[in-house]
Amino acid sequence: MTVNALAPQRKASRADDPPIGMAFVPGGTFRMGSDHHYVEEAPSHRVTVDPFWIDETPVSNRQFRAFVEATGHVTLAEVAPDPKDYPGALPHMLRAGSLMFEPPSHPVDTRDWSQWWTFKFGATWRKPYGSGSSIKGLDDHPVVHVAYRDAEAYAAWAGKELPTEAEWEFAAWGGRESCEFAWGDELTPGGRHMANTWQGNFPNENLKEDGWARTSPVRSYPANDYGLFDMIGNVWEWTADFWSTRHPGDAPKACCVPQNPRGGPEADSFDPRQPTIRIPRKVLKGGSHLCAPSYCRRYRPAARHAEPIDTSTSHVGFRCVVRGA
Repeated sequence: MTVNALAPQRKASRADDPPIGMAFVPGGTFRMGSDHHYVEEAPSHRVTVDPFWIDETPVSNRQFRAFVEATGHVTLAEVAPDPKDYPGALPHMLRAGSLMFEPPSHPVDTRDWSQWWTFKFGATWRKPYGSGSSIKGLDDHPVVHVAYRDAEAYAAWAGKELPTEAEWEFAAWGGRESCEFAWGDELTPGGRHMANTWQGNFPNENLKEDGWARTSPVRSYPANDYGLFDMIGNVWEWTADFWSTRHPGDAPKACCVPQNPRGGPEADSFDPRQPTIRIPRKVLKGGSHLCAPSYCRRYRPAARHAEPIDTSTSHVGFRCVVRGA
């Protein structure tokens, strides 16, 4: 792996000398999680994080292209799956591609995500809607169709790391803690959209009241009090933590070590619905443009979601951190 010698590699100890495109988060103790929403967010518990720098925005197509041009990195979505890794998979499905949201034309059972997700052959970060599409005009949109290893590779090249779940959530609050949303207690205060989310009945009716059907350019919505954009909505973001079905409670939780309360990826980070395919899952944070009041109310800092590390989609991206000593 080639490390970008020009990337910021300093320690997160000074707020007066910021790495380009990063904001300083002072660290502190906060209540992580929630006891009032989805079960996987509970229990709310106290966590302390040390100071760190974090990217002001999700990594954009422009930034990811610079990484690929410098390193020749090939994303997971551009490589055909190995049949040995997916026992029982239909041969015609073992082709390069990625999961893409395609809205149905009529109301469907929202318990069945296959009604709006399809594995699109040829869909990659360069071709977000499949063969024939491109990122022309989308330079400032967050990169999508990136699997966990792609996010890790970018972070290493940039001299950075992926945030832990605790770091990400602390940063998303922006110094707040007791509000319903990152910006206050109303989803759209005064009718103003504060993040790129879904309006209408998901998944078939997108009213686009915020102006966007899919991703939006980073910085399209107000920054939080730490100067961070798109911590909520637009795209889900990878974190370094393995998935667990519940938080561990008030047990000590290190700020900079990816966590799994049962000790490793062999625990409940695997999808129990696929016992023969043991692909570890990581925690996603922030929600996306597909989160709606009628479905997936995860446009909150405490919300979390599991994602297999071998999976890329049209609504998942990432941002990076630089930690202190």
